[in-house]
Amino acid sequence: MLIVLPPSETKAPGGEMDGIDVSFPSLDPIRNEIMDDLAALDLDEMMSALKLPPTKREEAAENLELRSAPVMPAIYRYTGVLYDALSADTLPDPALRHLAIGSALFGVVRATDTIPRYRLSGGSKLPPHPQVAGVEAQKTAVPTMKARWGTAITDVLLSVDDLIVDMRSGAYQQLGPVPGAVTVRVESVQEDGTRKVVSHYNKHYKGELARVLATALDADSVTDIEGVAAIAEGNGMTVEVDGNQLTLVV
Repeated sequence: MLIVLPPSETKAPGGEMDGIDVSFPSLDPIRNEIMDDLAALDLDEMMSALKLPPTKREEAAENLELRSAPVMPAIYRYTGVLYDALSADTLPDPALRHLAIGSALFGVVRATDTIPRYRLSGGSKLPPHPQVAGVEAQKTAVPTMKARWGTAITDVLLSVDDLIVDMRSGAYQQLGPVPGAVTVRVESVQEDGTRKVVSHYNKHYKGELARVLATALDADSVTDIEGVAAIAEGNGMTVEVDGNQLTLVV
């Protein structure tokens, strides 16, 4: 089982000067193209292209020197509600093998891959490097991240010999949809008995579920959604199965 988490806009600073080291090398050409295109912008152009507020100027500047920036394992680089609930620093090493993270910059990375801090989202549009794109290409619409990645993320995830549990948010699922993957929905029960999709706190519950699944003793042998549901229920969670969708009821 490979659990694919969403990234977060917030990322921990710092790291070691060991260089980027990421899995899925077939994604490298697109990764390199995106890093080159970011580095080709001046800072004001980047702020405008990525629609960043002035408070994020320092973070945006880090996009200019990604290859020489300090790195840390991806699972510690991303921060926020989901990652607080996951509490990755307390996970045993075998659990980390079951975790991956979607990324606008890197496509998808495994938990222990080392990456720099960056600023780029799944909904960003990034102009191509003018010296590479050529005059005609510059006249066309600025490509979205979805257009840049094409089928590359889908292809690498389909090549993984594990059940994919896709917890990415919609924007990142669109960068690389995985047919047949288990998807996760979080719903809360209202006072009148009706259901409501959980918005902000769905990240917290997904973090808890990811932790439960990654640390399960039988995580290596789970091959279908029923196995995923059994692990969740065995840990006191209420879940429902509908096709390839797992609904976590909170």
